[in-house]
Amino acid sequence: MTRKVRKMKATVRDCLRLDVFRQCVVVAGEKNLNNRVKRVSVMDALTANEAALYNARPEELVLTTFSGMKDDAAARRETIRELARGNVAGLVIFQRENTAYDHSYKEVIETAEETGLPLMILAGSAANDYADVIASVMEQVLYGDNFQNSLINNTIFHLLNFEKHTGFEKALKEAAISNDFQVVLLSEDFNPVLAVETRHRLAIDEAIRKGRETAMNLGRVYSLIDIEGVQTYWGSVEVDGEKYFLLIVDNEDNYSSGEITKLAEIIELAMGMWKFTPERDARAEFVKALIRENRSLAYSLKEEAGVNPRDIISVFFARGTDNVMWDSVMDGYEEKGMLRIMKINEEDETYGVIMAGQSAEKEGEAGSKALCLRLFDELKEDKSVRIFHITGLDAIEGACDGFHMINETWDFAGGIFPYKRVFTKYELTLVSNCINIQIQGGYLKKNFMDLMMPFRIEGGNKARQLLDTLETFVLDAGMNSSKTAEFMGIHTNTVQYRLKKINEILGAEITGNRVIPGLTIALALQRLESSGK
Repeated sequence: MTRKVRKMKATVRDCLRLDVFRQCVVVAGEKNLNNRVKRVSVMDALTANEAALYNARPEELVLTTFSGMKDDAAARRETIRELARGNVAGLVIFQRENTAYDHSYKEVIETAEETGLPLMILAGSAANDYADVIASVMEQVLYGDNFQNSLINNTIFHLLNFEKHTGFEKALKEAAISNDFQVVLLSEDFNPVLAVETRHRLAIDEAIRKGRETAMNLGRVYSLIDIEGVQTYWGSVEVDGEKYFLLIVDNEDNYSSGEITKLAEIIELAMGMWKFTPERDARAEFVKALIRENRSLAYSLKEEAGVNPRDIISVFFARGTDNVMWDSVMDGYEEKGMLRIMKINEEDETYGVIMAGQSAEKEGEAGSKALCLRLFDELKEDKSVRIFHITGLDAIEGACDGFHMINETWDFAGGIFPYKRVFTKYELTLVSNCINIQIQGGYLKKNFMDLMMPFRIEGGNKARQLLDTLETFVLDAGMNSSKTAEFMGIHTNTVQYRLKKINEILGAEITGNRVIPGLTIALALQRLESSGK
């Protein structure tokens, strides 16, 4: 099991171990040397008035010579108090001359001790040493002093461990798990190329959606997107001259944007060192273009994906799939040349496009459709799966429209057809019509719902029982009495008796050979409302 790495928390004490502080003496606030350091700033040559306006930031290590207030002890005292109130990490005074500090800084030391502010005095030349100190401290803040407490160093350690890992993806996964971040690499048109998802998958999906909306404004500097409290960073990288989007998720909101930018640079560098080239899967991109109803992109990808639009028979989406079983069944159809299938598996979901196979000429259009229906009939043997398919399409336009209908209806279809596991364009068209009627409301909906008025007038449990029987008969059993009895767990004679009573209530004959116009929609609306959709 990978040991969880502690996040970087550079402290004043950590900084004092650096070589640049070799001649540094702690003169006050020693009990607070564990204050965290996030940044460094210089406060130098300031007058008392200028010092009062100095914007001290929390967890900042402040460097100064106090040269602008060398003769103003009161100003120096007040400055110390302001820094303490600002929760700075500590103050380092650069001493220009190697003289004893006890007398020159007596009032400063006293005030720092009173306020608990860590105060250090460093001998040396400010002109030469500021830059060295800043560089060393920021290196400590960003990288840490060992692999155990540094995001950057720990990531480098994993990404460049060529002896342990067989490829870039495995190395990146270990680095992400070890440091508790996630990475998604997307093509320029937002198709995932590489994903290391350790947590918050929903947050990633939402970040991709939001990132897509603002992608035109994304540059090398990473943009922060807050997704339900999860910090995600968007930016671009270049691999072999191709532009990609890199999404980094900070699972615990522990890293700064500067650290994330550095992390992205390291990931990009590691790709080159591993000679990792993202493989463009034109087939997957083609399918996803259809799903997003991006017709122009689908047309531009069809040749690269090896698609003849006239060969498209069906589009489908399934949830609860057993990928091993599905792969086996679909591969069998492809190996025999009956069908060509482009599919994408994502956990328990599978979606894709079905095209005529090499034997299409022999089978003909009707034969290819029949093969497709037979395929779905075999796949439904997996009792946990629900399949939505639109079969019989008009090329790319029809495929986009088919996915649109599936996307629009699949959340609602189960409410109207609770017993079904395979939904065709006929059921989905009914569901789509019901959704639109629900949205439109008014007289259109009222006209359909009024067809149920005789049952409401009748009232009571018997009326509810009769309505349930009618719903099952029409929507579930295909107007078949025996199947209705099977679904409801009652005798066929009971179904026949109830249908007779339904005929009396409606004043119309309901049989397996006759459908009352509008009745099916009315019953579907009734179920849709009952399901709370």
